[in-house]
Amino acid sequence: MTRVAAIDCGTNSIRLLVADADPATGEITDLDRRMTIVRLGQGVDRTGRLAPEALERTFAACREYAAVIKELGAERIRFVATSASRDAENRDDFVRGVLDILGVEPEVISGDQEAAFSFMGATKELHADKADKEGAERAGEYLVVDIGGGSTEFVVGSRSVEAARSVDIGCVRMTERHHPGDPATPEQIAAIRADIEAALDLAEQSVPLREPRTLVGLAGSVTTVAAIALGLTAYDSAAIHHSRISHDEVAAVTERLLASTHEERTRIPVLHPGRIDVIAAGALVLLAVMERTGAREVVVSEHDILDGIAWSVA
Repeated sequence: MTRVAAIDCGTNSIRLLVADADPATGEITDLDRRMTIVRLGQGVDRTGRLAPEALERTFAACREYAAVIKELGAERIRFVATSASRDAENRDDFVRGVLDILGVEPEVISGDQEAAFSFMGATKELHADKADKEGAERAGEYLVVDIGGGSTEFVVGSRSVEAARSVDIGCVRMTERHHPGDPATPEQIAAIRADIEAALDLAEQSVPLREPRTLVGLAGSVTTVAAIALGLTAYDSAAIHHSRISHDEVAAVTERLLASTHEERTRIPVLHPGRIDVIAAGALVLLAVMERTGAREVVVSEHDILDGIAWSVA
């Protein structure tokens, strides 16, 4: 067993996983898994820079995470930074701050690397389930879709990545770019959809979106849509993980979110306060993906890039 700490810093949230990993058996045991909404990507699409207040929110979360890592005695740490910090002119300020707090330099990874980590984290258990059922695999068995704040990753593969593409659509980027109203107007929804469809055209140049057998959805927009579709009164990771949400259920939740006001969304018990203003755009990305791929359902995974980072350290 190796005790590792993995940190995934995205456009909307920063997450920590401290776990014991056993590469020989493929088992990973969570010791601490937590998420903080820091909105690091605030304004990046417009200004090209990380805002000072966004950096301070992120550094405050890093200080909290450093204390947890020290208490649990992780032997190795890996800090991966994704979309917002890739795009920012002043990302050196971010790198220096993280290094001072955690003692490791954040790796500002490419979209392809992000996709590989997401695929590893999302499919490791699915392989085990398939082996138990003696199911046959084929090329392109899974399409893993990781809907983030600033970007969305598309990965096709079976045991390993066969094709991947990262495109600049995400719940924060779409919300900040189009400023949907309270509720969104038909014109605003159409503008967001047009951006998503153009990004899907780009993704489809590299990734066969319509061929894979199983659509696997990752990250907060997907898990929140699943929690709403399941009618949960409190967020329940165990109930959400590997749930199967139909296209019709995703469409109904998306329509509800787009038609709701900010106040109405605050009354949805499973909706994290940091996602209230961006969840409708995230749901719309998921729905558009399902329509483009023809998927009748999405398998929702709570294991994602964070687990992939942990395995890469172990």
